[in-house]
Amino acid sequence: MLEVQNLAKYYGEKAAVESLSFTVSKGEVFGLLGRNGAGKTTTIKMMLGLITPNHGNVLWNSKKGLKHTSFGYLPEERGLYPKTKVIDQLFYFGQLEGMSRTEIKKSIDYWVDRFDIGMYKNKLAGELSKGNQQKVQLAATLLHNPELIILDEPFSGLDPVNTNLLTEVILEEKEKGKVIIMSSHQMDQVEKFCKNVVLLKDGRVLLGGELEAVKASYGVMYLSLYGDIEKLKGFCQQHQYSFEQELKRVIVSLTKDQDPLIVLTQLKQEGISVNEVTFLQPTLHQIFIDKVGS
Repeated sequence: MLEVQNLAKYYGEKAAVESLSFTVSKGEVFGLLGRNGAGKTTTIKMMLGLITPNHGNVLWNSKKGLKHTSFGYLPEERGLYPKTKVIDQLFYFGQLEGMSRTEIKKSIDYWVDRFDIGMYKNKLAGELSKGNQQKVQLAATLLHNPELIILDEPFSGLDPVNTNLLTEVILEEKEKGKVIIMSSHQMDQVEKFCKNVVLLKDGRVLLGGELEAVKASYGVMYLSLYGDIEKLKGFCQQHQYSFEQELKRVIVSLTKDQDPLIVLTQLKQEGISVNEVTFLQPTLHQIFIDKVGS
């Protein structure tokens, strides 16, 4: 189990991260969210000992620091040597983790096959596309079978096929009982994996906890209405309901004190037929935009 306790970093009077606490259990993917500059990468670097916090602790299985575990870190920035062959870099990274040559070769064979990059093993890293460089970095991150995996924008540069491939890999590592922290701007990906999240703004926690509880406490639900689009729009304008048009649907935003059954009753009373009605929870994307958007 990973525990982050009251972690903080100040630069002068500016708080890059302030009083951040969370826990991640084995077999869990945790979402560390926020806009650029919110404090996500600073948090990760403090956890890894790359930046010294002003106060707070990072514990692994109740022991201070991450020296008691193996970890793999995928940084948002490119971390490859552009003029070095892919195979040589992976061997080098494996040696840094104390792996034997036999272990490294076996692991490299597995991951280059898993990420479909075998044909690039003898190419210079700088000759690869952005997406294939990302897959090489992912292979380096997972090469030594770490217990803790930290992924900072892991889907950057990946096309839909490779996004699906990485999704499968993350779920496989989760099933193995790994502790995984994911920092990403792609909220739909976060929703696929994360049970718990924390949302940062200017280094401070805006909201956090179990994702389903975060959605339930948001205070807004959505009513998706499919029918005569112009009549539905006119109805919403007349009754001052907040709405958006989405192709042939009208998405009505309702607060906790607005009963969706009353909306449907009003539609019936006014003779406006609706072919399909769907009740929707807010998405993490909508919550993110509302909470951290300027």
